[in-house]
This record gives sequence, C-alpha cells and structure tokens, in this order.
Amino acid sequence: MRALAVIVACMLATPVQASEELAKKHNCLACHTVDKKLVGPAYKEVAKKYAADKGAEAKLFEKVKNGGAGVWGPVPMPPNTTVPDADIHALVKWILSQK
Repeated sequence: MRALAVIVACMLATPVQASEELAKKHNCLACHTVDKKLVGPAYKEVAKKYAADKGAEAKLFEKVKNGGAGVWGPVPMPPNTTVPDADIHALVKWILSQK
C-alpha cells in the first residue's frame, strides 16, 4: 500500500514540474512568474481572474498561441506560434491550477 501511495504521489507531482519546465523551455518565465507581476501578470493572478470562467482554458490557449493585448495593461503578449499545441494546453492547465 505504501508503494502505491508513493507512485500516485509521484504521478500527481510530475505534471506540475513538467509544466514549470515547459514554461522555462518556451521562455514564458522571461515575462511571467508564478506569484508576482513581471512584464506580464503573475500566473496566480491569471488563475484567480479566470477561476469562474468555464471557457478559460480555450480562451487562454488562444491568447498564448496568437498573442493578445489590453487585458493586463498596454504591453502586448507576442504570439507563440512555434510552441506545440500540446505544450500550450499543458501550460494553460498548469497556470489555471495555481492557487
């Protein structure tokens, strides 16, 4: 039973770490941090803003993929067209999971 609990804990921890690694890999952390505003909003702010929005994942996917402006201030977010869609989906889920 203990071994099963360890395996489950590792499986649950991996996506969070993997998503943080994806954020580093795709240079997201040049403009964002988890808990404070940098150039763009903190991921915790994004998660809070979209917490009650059932369409948040799709909206944020589009913003990350195609870029956007005006929601968080005057600095636009550039498009990320070279980032694989699967990575964007993983990043958006990770961002929305921030508390």
